[in-house]
Amino acid sequence: MVKLSYYPGCTLKVDARHFEESAVLALRELGVELEELKRWNCCGTVFSLATDNTMHHLAPLRNLLRVREEGHEKLFTLCSMCFNTLTRANRLFRDDPAKNEKVRNIMYEEVMEYDGRAIVLHLLTLLRDEIGLETLREKTGGGLKGLRLAPYYGCMLLRPDGMGVDDVENPHIFEDVLGALGAEATSFPFRAECCGSYQTVQEPEIVAERTYIIIGGARKAGADAVVVSCPLCAFNLDVRQSLTAQRHADFESLPVLYITECMCLALGLGFKEEWRALHHVPVDSVIQRVQSKK
Repeated sequence: MVKLSYYPGCTLKVDARHFEESAVLALRELGVELEELKRWNCCGTVFSLATDNTMHHLAPLRNLLRVREEGHEKLFTLCSMCFNTLTRANRLFRDDPAKNEKVRNIMYEEVMEYDGRAIVLHLLTLLRDEIGLETLREKTGGGLKGLRLAPYYGCMLLRPDGMGVDDVENPHIFEDVLGALGAEATSFPFRAECCGSYQTVQEPEIVAERTYIIIGGARKAGADAVVVSCPLCAFNLDVRQSLTAQRHADFESLPVLYITECMCLALGLGFKEEWRALHHVPVDSVIQRVQSKK
């Protein structure tokens, strides 16, 4: 059993706990044990672009320091936003000597200095490059065969160029993973469009319009469901479908699933009732189609 240092982030302990629970189950079946960091804190959620905002980068860098304190080099995370924030803060620390020195001075009370050597690893990269697509095929036996699933990357998995999990213009890692699980990966034009992010708090109508375009695009491509790896994207594309339907009479809903829930279904690990309850748009049709073939 391979053990990985794991950073959950905040949302996976509350509203997105089905994301974490399904990941733990599926990865254990694939020979990976997640060891949660003993002293983790919020990553800061977004990467600050202000040149004088060094303080904002302390949160993600402290998490990377904890990895090194525990004697590891790789930090695994599920959330796309956490992945983006941790990766970019790490790159800033490595590439900007002035910021590097500021950070070290501010964190002078830490028992050790961060050396910049931690590597941030996302689920999709783990599945493709370390577990391997062939292993996924063998373990799942094409468990999702007959399903057409639309992978939704959103912003944070691919941008900025050079720091994402795949090519920013023509990614295929999500499609490759879904294909290895046996599904037909349905690419659609809006798979890397922004879902509206935190506009959902003050301007939910903006998110509803994004949802109309993204979910509508996936449905036109023939998808049975949209698959995500970001709790905020999941909320915007799932929960906001109600508001979208109020604003657009022609809108038709579509289930939204986490990639890890798809993995559990493909591996024959079932789908917990508690997970169903955390989905706004019912996912029963997808679950039944998979389980009817088992």
